[in-house]
Amino acid sequence: MTWSLDSVVERHKEAPYTFYVPSEYVLSKIEVGELVKLSFLSDEEDAEYCGERMWVEIIHRSGDELIGTLRNEPVSIKDLVFGQEIHFRIEHICDTMHHDPSAVNWDYYFEKKVVVTNDVLDRNEFNFMVRDFPNEGSESDTGWSFFTGYEEENDPDDNYQFISIGKVLNIDDSILAFIDREPQCAFERNLETKEFYEVFDYEWEE
Repeated sequence: MTWSLDSVVERHKEAPYTFYVPSEYVLSKIEVGELVKLSFLSDEEDAEYCGERMWVEIIHRSGDELIGTLRNEPVSIKDLVFGQEIHFRIEHICDTMHHDPSAVNWDYYFEKKVVVTNDVLDRNEFNFMVRDFPNEGSESDTGWSFFTGYEEENDPDDNYQFISIGKVLNIDDSILAFIDREPQCAFERNLETKEFYEVFDYEWEE
């Protein structure tokens, strides 16, 4: 067999704020006759794509064990054809046709943006964060900027990236405790305790 099913549960553990998985509430609702989306991974080294997400129609369910038929035509994965019977588990389902009550949280994680330095992404770490007033007219800008504290003083302008807030939460979600603080505010990490404390004497540019 030239393919395998991806465990979205394991993917979600690696990136809990940017890799969506259906909530337990939604997964408990799926029934025979419904469509669910699975992630098929190609096991071939020369495959055009590393994987394909495709819809499967459920024809049998017994607890977490399911059987379905493939309802998409595979683009590049061999040994997969439209209508093929697929045996899978609940942990393989990456999307459903149901409305997910947790979607509002995912909208926040994906759509709200922050500024980070390239060093934050390179080190997968941040130790200083400030929240200024967001850019006027931008619904996505939160005003938050994140730094490692190891950046060079005269870093070029292209050292900064505008990314989803979910990506920094993947690094450290302890900041959820104060992520909604109103601007202007600043926080720094105590490198010994690893906890953040508020900086009250931060000098804001006028």
